Amino acid sequence: MDIFKIVGIGFVAAISANVLKEYKKEYASLIAIGGCIIILLLSLDTIESIVRFIKRFQNINVANIPFVEILLKTTGIAILVEYSVSICKDLGEEMLASKIDFGGKIIIISLTIPIISQSLNTLLEIMP
Repeated sequence: MDIFKIVGIGFVAAISANVLKEYKKEYASLIAIGGCIIILLLSLDTIESIVRFIKRFQNINVANIPFVEILLKTTGIAILVEYSVSICKDLGEEMLASKIDFGGKIIIISLTIPIISQSLNTLLEIMP
């Protein structure tokens, strides 16, 4: 199972970073970032299978294709932003983490404008 690889790499990277932190702090940060990248790469196969599943579902219901695509994009952005924010916080860059978080939220809002617009139009059509 991939989860055992991910957890194992996470533990090895965390322990190695903590040991190196006493001697060379910059190397500890590099090991932590390297562990994060390896974990992300190990997760790509699973992410790809999720995207394939959603694309198959998207082909079944033709009417909601734009909304499924928007949902996929916003979910991907949210995951990427959360991952990036966590790495920045682990490196002590709180201000940079907050700006990445803010930027991600703005991008997600801009992507969801068509859904919000369609929902408001539908609501206005229903109301007398």
